[in-house]
Amino acid sequence: MIALLFIFGFLFGAILQYAKLNKYNTISGLAILENFAVAKTIAVAIGFGAILLSIEIGLGFATYHVKPFILGGIVFGGLIFGSGMAILGYCPGTLPISLGEGSLDALIGILGGIVGGIVYTIILPSIHGVLGPDLGNISLKSLVGDNAVLFYLLVFVVASAFIGISFWIHKEEKAKDLKWLVSGIALAILTPIVFLTALTNRVIGASTFYPYIGDLISGTTGNSYFDKIKEPGHWEMIFLAGAFFSGLILSLIRKDFKFVLLHDNWKKHKGNSAYGRIIWAFIGGFILIIGARMAGGCTSGHIISGGMQLAVSSLTFAIFVFAGLLITGRLFYQSSK
Repeated sequence: MIALLFIFGFLFGAILQYAKLNKYNTISGLAILENFAVAKTIAVAIGFGAILLSIEIGLGFATYHVKPFILGGIVFGGLIFGSGMAILGYCPGTLPISLGEGSLDALIGILGGIVGGIVYTIILPSIHGVLGPDLGNISLKSLVGDNAVLFYLLVFVVASAFIGISFWIHKEEKAKDLKWLVSGIALAILTPIVFLTALTNRVIGASTFYPYIGDLISGTTGNSYFDKIKEPGHWEMIFLAGAFFSGLILSLIRKDFKFVLLHDNWKKHKGNSAYGRIIWAFIGGFILIIGARMAGGCTSGHIISGGMQLAVSSLTFAIFVFAGLLITGRLFYQSSK
């Protein structure tokens, strides 16, 4: 199983690298509405993935893993996560990939995320009231019920809408590169494979790793939250190790491995201060993981994996993530150098 998880992580990393979706310039570019590759990839992955996953589950090869719609956690966590994503320029799953390619700010972001994970474990008992109420595990399937014809019809309609949105964005962007489409379809294939009951029977995820490893390091393990996250956290540790080596090995093969702290977008909008980038990368990583844990997932585990299940919690989370991303991007990157 360990080897299989590592391979899945490696493939995940390779898919994101193909369209440069793990790059700081790409993700920060979305925050300032200059690069839409991430948005297009997510939309097309959800579209094709929803169809494939629904058929797979209908045939009995996989099961649903819908995240609960914890209203406060989804709304506030989504906004906080989006803010951290804009400042940091990475997601929990792209950090180790970019670190493998030599991005030193990704390492700082990982450290910030680990500290954020520790802090979240400590403060969780005092913020339960903010996270609720829990509205349950709501998805298109639970809303439609046993009417299979209506369910698959709606899946096709919603999936087609997501795919259509991705191509509409591409047309409006006037871009020619279609690598995002290849990566999106690849994610739509990889995710249902990971879902298979015969293999891992779980979603692709990344953010649980940070409190898991942080709590192990700090010894903050004698609590119910760590008991809850230790299994998925261990799973994601192996998965992200595969993603890290994917970044390292493929960048060496491409001969573009390079230690970098200040990327082009950062220098363009924030200047050439290494100290400033280190501070903000740490803060961004810290905020990112706080938001992810409040919502119960991140870009891969919530938006993509949950979106493919047409989960109300995940699709709502996506809306607030993009709101936080765009608001923060506008405020943070328009400031003077």
